[in-house]
Amino acid sequence: MASLNVNTFSIAWRCRPMSILKVSTEQIKAARALLGWTQARHAERSGVSLPTIKRLEAAGGQLGGLQSTAKALIVTLQDAGIIFIEENGEGAGVRLKKGLHEIHCYEGSNKFPSQSSQ
Repeated sequence: MASLNVNTFSIAWRCRPMSILKVSTEQIKAARALLGWTQARHAERSGVSLPTIKRLEAAGGQLGGLQSTAKALIVTLQDAGIIFIEENGEGAGVRLKKGLHEIHCYEGSNKFPSQSSQ
């Protein structure tokens, strides 16, 4: 899969509205799990340092830290196909956009599903 172009990311990041979703650290961890990302991969993709991600996730509850840090973490996951589901009486959650599951499952293997048996 093509690597993220930092210039494209920074332009897209700046063009998004400033309001940030209320996202919990549990939702961040669940989103990473859906994508098969480690904290290190999330750090690489978002530009947020690994120690910062570890500290924020260890704190639990609502995602804290600087607004710019939270935005970078959330937007990176959204750009990878994550949909954050806000609390609606049934609990907050995350979902992977339809059709992206197979791509993310094979992202680390350099092969897409149709190539895996070749």
